[in-house]
Amino acid sequence: MIETVGILHPGEMGVSVAVSAKNSGQTVLWASEGRSPQTRQRVQSHALVDAHTLEALCATCSIIISVCPPHAAEAVAQQVFAHSFKGLYADVNAISPQRALRISQALEERGAEFVDGGIIGGPAWKAGATWLYLSGRAAQRVADCFSAGPLQTEIIGERIGQASALKMCYAAYTKGTLALLSASLAVAEALGVRGDLERQWSREESGLADEAPRQVRGVTAKAWRFAGEMEEIAATFTAAGLPGGFHLAAAELYGRLAKFRGQAETPELAEILAALHDSGKDSGN
Repeated sequence: MIETVGILHPGEMGVSVAVSAKNSGQTVLWASEGRSPQTRQRVQSHALVDAHTLEALCATCSIIISVCPPHAAEAVAQQVFAHSFKGLYADVNAISPQRALRISQALEERGAEFVDGGIIGGPAWKAGATWLYLSGRAAQRVADCFSAGPLQTEIIGERIGQASALKMCYAAYTKGTLALLSASLAVAEALGVRGDLERQWSREESGLADEAPRQVRGVTAKAWRFAGEMEEIAATFTAAGLPGGFHLAAAELYGRLAKFRGQAETPELAEILAALHDSGKDSGN
């Protein structure tokens, strides 16, 4: 079945999702109103159909897929149901199961269907590298939109929140440990033992002495988005009866790196470690 699929909003990940749907024979739309010049340029290179406004997108599409930063997921959904969308809405953002359930209930009360999703991996340009996990009664319809890939799909159940829960648990470790690694380097630098720490790592033949600075430098462009994701993970942990404090601290660490968003060049490690020490609070001096 050919669907008319709307993508909200085609950032680096979203545009790859859109292209996978287009590769699979779907008609793929986006709405240019209010989008940045960078987004417009990104989309134009892949010839997606411009519906111009969200209202027109909602009136035209049978399926809408939300791909946005986690902090914006609920507001984006509210904008969609304000236009009386009655089709199938898939939220594939990095949000807690509780938030996914709230969005689902709000949409279904207004006559729309909902599918819960979670993406694991980077932008989907290579087969077998990025997975979209789905849950919900209508999950197969969303999976069918990507039959030709390269985005891979897997349905893990009918319960709303399952796909989001998987994403939260996966990112809790991968991005949580990266925040911990960044903080460890910053503390070691402040206490004058970073060289000693790296030398100890090199003795363990783990490769961490060389890998740690590369990983920490590589996260700066995405840290602004990771901050919100850590807050969603903290809420997920708390709801499951576990402490959420670790990931709230990780959110604060990533928040301190948000100033590097949009920089053309990756900052040097020394600049990153200095930023991690800057809480943004007035010291009173």
